[in-house]
Amino acid sequence: MSPTEKKGFLSSVNMNPSTALVVSVCVVDSVTIAYDGSLMGSLNVMESYKNYFHLTTTTTAINTCATFLGAILIGPFTGILINWKGRKIGLWSAAFVNILGAILAGCSTNVAMFIAARIIIGVGVGLGQTAASTYVAETTAPSLRPFALGLYFSCWAVGALLAAGISYGCSALEPSNNAWRVPSFLQGMMPLAIVPLLYFIPESPRWLAFQDRREDALAVLARINGKTEDDEEVQLQFQEIIGSLEYEKSEGNSMGLNSMLKKPSRKRLLLALSIAPLAMLTGSNVITYYFGSMLTQAGVEDSTIQLQINVILSSWQLVVAILGSSLAEKLGRRFLALFSLGTCSAFFYILAGLTARFGTAGDKAGTYGTVACIFLFLGAYAFGITPLTAMYAPEVLPYNMRANGIAMQGILIKSCGVLVTLAFPYMLESIGWKTYVINASWNILLWAYIWFQWVETRGLTLEEVDAIFDGEVHMTGQNTIIGKAEKDSIVDDGKKSAIMA
Repeated sequence: MSPTEKKGFLSSVNMNPSTALVVSVCVVDSVTIAYDGSLMGSLNVMESYKNYFHLTTTTTAINTCATFLGAILIGPFTGILINWKGRKIGLWSAAFVNILGAILAGCSTNVAMFIAARIIIGVGVGLGQTAASTYVAETTAPSLRPFALGLYFSCWAVGALLAAGISYGCSALEPSNNAWRVPSFLQGMMPLAIVPLLYFIPESPRWLAFQDRREDALAVLARINGKTEDDEEVQLQFQEIIGSLEYEKSEGNSMGLNSMLKKPSRKRLLLALSIAPLAMLTGSNVITYYFGSMLTQAGVEDSTIQLQINVILSSWQLVVAILGSSLAEKLGRRFLALFSLGTCSAFFYILAGLTARFGTAGDKAGTYGTVACIFLFLGAYAFGITPLTAMYAPEVLPYNMRANGIAMQGILIKSCGVLVTLAFPYMLESIGWKTYVINASWNILLWAYIWFQWVETRGLTLEEVDAIFDGEVHMTGQNTIIGKAEKDSIVDDGKKSAIMA
């Protein structure tokens, strides 16, 4: 079957019930992560929360970044676990750990207990993020993989909206401590809801094939494509998967760190790791966690109005992120990253100017302009960077690197999160709007890296992405290797230049 014919087959695949179940279960992971971030942004403006724990700038920052610390602690072991026991075990573990952390957070009687609970939640987040993105990439039909991965993390906005809405509703309970306890308890709601569903989702076909359970792998491939096991497309995917895994084994490509540091694995790893600063240091987390401080500097000081704005912001991000996910295959990964990052930088510079000019002037028009700029910034971020957070790394990493590479990416993401949550409160407090100028200037350097280094992956199966880095797609069953000439017919000009480089 020619590459062109194969693309025709792939484009005809629709999301069947099995794939919908896979995606919906993994979406809960991003909802849980986002709930945490939006929850802390909301709690940080609640008087009952601040008074109960007697918070200072330092303890506020520690409370906020505690989940990142938990994810960093578990990070080195997540890839090992899901490579050993399968992708589903990571989803199971994440659900139970997040439920436990939510119960402890809601029951907290002092700041130490609250921090410990949030570290436990971070462990669950670290497990879930590695397992879910790996699982979605490996257990969805090729034609649906970009949208599924984009949707997976785009639903981050669902969690943000839930946390913002619940926190806003519970603010009516002020000054009762239930105003912050109830939203904390409800953080375990979504993980609890998916526990029964985990019984019905299949294991990753690539993990099954790597474990030499080829019949099971073929059955799962047929199921997620909504076709029979002898279907030509299913057989072609199966041959590519087996061929790629056999090649990695024959080349001695282990799942350890040494293998990941070999050329061309180093470039793959760097591309995957570049998602961390893109996702965490672009500026969105400053708004997510400290929107209260930003709005106060912009002239919006009423906490109820701040919570209302947070609800609207979350709704706005959800709509734009889903739009970006649906266009990812048409526009390409590089375009999404460059467009989002470029417009984010521009809006951050504008935000700095508006805050400097109108922040303390009491000018209503200036305040509205500042809030509008925050909306535009988050819209630009959600359009491209939000779906790419889960989409790009699983695509550029081969099977032997995927779980550990995504785990390393998760550690770096959380480390960047610690930097944001610990440093930015002091920066906002001491230099105010100049914080946005520094952040926007950093974004320009990141934009240049993406322009010169990122490889386009749209339109390719996970195994075909190997052609960009290894120079060939490995097949079994017909003793065929698709070489450079045929490979060039299935990649666009951007991919060709990446191969030649």
